This record gives sequence, C-alpha cells and structure tokens, in this order.
Amino acid sequence: MLKRQLKILLGCMIACSLIYARAEAQERFTADKVVAVVGNSMVLYSDVEKLSQQYIQQQKETGYTPDRDPRSQALEHLILSKVLYNQALIDSIKINEVMIQERVRQTLDEETQLHGSLGALERFYHKPVFEIEKELRTQAMEENYAYEMENTVRNKIVVTPGEVEKYFKQQPKDSIPLIPEQYVYAQIVRFPAAREEAKMRAQSKLLELRERILNGEKFETLARIYSEDGSASRGGDLGMITKDMVVERFANAMSQLKPGQVSGVVETEYGFHLVQLIEQDGPQYHVRHIVVRPQYFQRDLEAPYNLLDSVRNEILAGNLTFEEAVAEYSEDRFSQKNGGIASNMEQLEAYYRGMVDPSDASTKFYKEQLNKEDLDALSGLKPGEISKPYASQNMTSDLLCKMVMLKEIIPVHRANLSEDYKQIERLALAQKQETEMTKWIQEKIKEMYIRIDDEFRDCKFEQEALNQINR
Repeated sequence: MLKRQLKILLGCMIACSLIYARAEAQERFTADKVVAVVGNSMVLYSDVEKLSQQYIQQQKETGYTPDRDPRSQALEHLILSKVLYNQALIDSIKINEVMIQERVRQTLDEETQLHGSLGALERFYHKPVFEIEKELRTQAMEENYAYEMENTVRNKIVVTPGEVEKYFKQQPKDSIPLIPEQYVYAQIVRFPAAREEAKMRAQSKLLELRERILNGEKFETLARIYSEDGSASRGGDLGMITKDMVVERFANAMSQLKPGQVSGVVETEYGFHLVQLIEQDGPQYHVRHIVVRPQYFQRDLEAPYNLLDSVRNEILAGNLTFEEAVAEYSEDRFSQKNGGIASNMEQLEAYYRGMVDPSDASTKFYKEQLNKEDLDALSGLKPGEISKPYASQNMTSDLLCKMVMLKEIIPVHRANLSEDYKQIERLALAQKQETEMTKWIQEKIKEMYIRIDDEFRDCKFEQEALNQINR
C-alpha cells in the first residue's frame, strides 16, 4: 500500500542516510549505473542494493517475510521518493532548512562519538567530513521535500460527516475497532501556597548562574550541571531554531540578543531560563539555555490540602456543589471555566505550542493517558464520588494539590458514531487520504518522465503505473 511505502520513506530520513553511508564504507561496488531516471533525478544501482539489504535485515529482525522481492521494493521506494521530490520542486514547496541542518548536525555528532573522533570518522568512510556532511544533507533535503510534498497533498483532504457515516456503515462488524475503557472526570486544582517563593528561589538561582557566566565561567559547563531538561547533556545547546519553534517569551528573548550575549531570567510555562545566542543566520538562531523549575517542599502542600479537604466536606454536607467549588477555588485554567471537567487541552497546547483547535480536545481518557496519581484516585471511585485531596503534577512538572470527581466510566465497547465520532472520523480520513494519495501519485507517475533499466523489467511494483512503464 502507498501509505505504508511512504511511511517507510519518510520515517527513515536520517537512519537511511547512516545505513547507506555505513554500507558504502564497508562494501565497495566495483561498478555502478543508473537504473532509473525520475524527472531530473537518478536512482543508482548501488542505492537499490543497499536499501534492499536493509529490508532484508529488517525482515530478519522482525521475523516478517513479505511476498515482494526486496530489490523491487527498494527500487519502488526510491522512485516514489524521487517523484515526490521532483514534484515538490515543481510546486515550489517550502522545506524546513533548520530541521535539516539540525538533523545533519545531530547525525554527525552521533557518528563522531561512535567512532571516537572526526579523523576516525573520515578514515572509516574514506572521505573528508565535509563530503560526508554534504551527502547527508542532500539525502535529508530530498527526503524533507518528499515529506512536505506528501503533507501538502494529504492536508488538503477532508471528510464530511456524511462520508464518516458512510465509512462506518461499510465496515464489517468484526473490523470495527474496540475502544478501551475510558474515564471522564472533573477536578479542583490548587497550587502550593509557597508558589511565589519557589519561583523566587528559581530566579535567584539563575541570577547567580548568570553572574558566574559574566565573570568568566562557561555557559555550557553550568548548563550541564544545573539545567533541568534534556539539553543539559549538550551543554544546553538547542541547535538552530526559529522563533516559531519556541514559546513567545523565549523567542522574544533570543531575538534581542547579539552573539555571545546572555539574557536576563526568562519565565515561560516550562520554567525559568537563561538564554545565550551563539550565532544568528537570518531567521535561524543557534542558542543555548539553562532551565530551572520551581522546587517545592512537601510542607508547601499543607495549605492547599487543608483547603481542599474543607471544600470536600462542604460538598459532602450538601452546602456546596462540586461545580460551585470549581468556580470559587480551582486554579486550573484549562478546566476552571468548564465545571472542572478535565480535558487533554494542556497536552495539546504543549505539543502544538498553543496552536490548537478546541474542538480537537477530548474529555475522555484512556488509563495510559492518566498519570499514576490521577489513575489511583479515580480507580477507587464510583461515578459521582469525590476523592480525597492528593499531590500531583501538571505537564510542566509543577507540583499541585487536587481532588477529582469521577463523572463516568465508559466501558470497553465497539466504536460507534454517537460516542466515538472523533476516532471514526480519523479512520475515515486516513482511508480517504490513502485513496486520494494513491490517485495523486499515479497521476504524477504518468505525467513525469520515468525510465527504468531493462534489468529491472521483471520487478512487480505495487503502483500499477510503474508496472506499465516497465512493459
């Protein structure tokens, strides 16, 4: 299927680059030739051989043996990649230069670490590092063009409610997916009474680190010691980024710096930051940062715990409804104006950096979507019951105190339009995208100049338009 082919194509951009490069270093082909021409691009015999060997290795590792010949599969994969790439150039598709540069940099860093030094890396590949980097960049650029081209086509495809209903009715009963057990709940959230003090401690710590940096200590050394995110191991290096890749306050801070300068303390929903600009290339910023999050003590939860315990007693005594308590006491901005009903808006905003359509949010949670504290609290309740207050954390690791009311447990069931419309809509959209993408790629194959070497005349391709070329 086209979708499976393209997923393989788009999912191994850097991985394939590495595998190809390593294979080239380990096995030299005595002769190479062009086995396919797609538009202005060529597919080499060596590329087909290397990719087919990768497929064979994957089959050994997974134990799955498809009916298709690996060489035919590899050649079709590479041709489809070139079709998407060439059409992207024709359509003037934009690519993410920052992403390409960052991935190539990360790949070179990983390879250098693997071999011990740049010199060892060059000896392994029998070529200077600038040539290795150039090849990785070319591969990454073509794959990014292909990725963006496919996204452009797929994102134009939508489904109507009528199409969703038609899709659902056409599904055999035993193929309708099972929906696991789901929880719907409301919550009242209180943050520690010492929240401002904890923020002050975090800011003071960063101001101290900033002073040390200005007095000559290395930013990257302090980042490795004190920063509280994954970039610490890289000395806080975030690589080349653009303003739209980070939250607004961070973007504003880095855009006001000159190379070498260190920002003041920047507060975001992820904590407090120091930002250092290494270099700027147009809209691209190469930055480091140190992030410190507010730290709390267990005693800081005593006041919110006692408050929620009193509120719970008032609710149980009938003096206050849960919804009234939410409006008066809850400090969670995502549920406070919705009767306390929890949704995944916080997760969506974190993932999509605030660019979220509220209609995409869900108030139904699978067990694996809940953190341990919430699941433990909900598991002991019946619908309508309220938990005792307990400590938990939000998406940005802020400590908080909360209590929850279980609204509903939706049991395991076959998907249906009334309860699971969003899930069915996604399935219907995926099927329509697959169908339309297949039509699109078939048309492009027919429109684009493609020639396949006679040696591969007997290859059986999944794309019928390619089989016609080969006859």
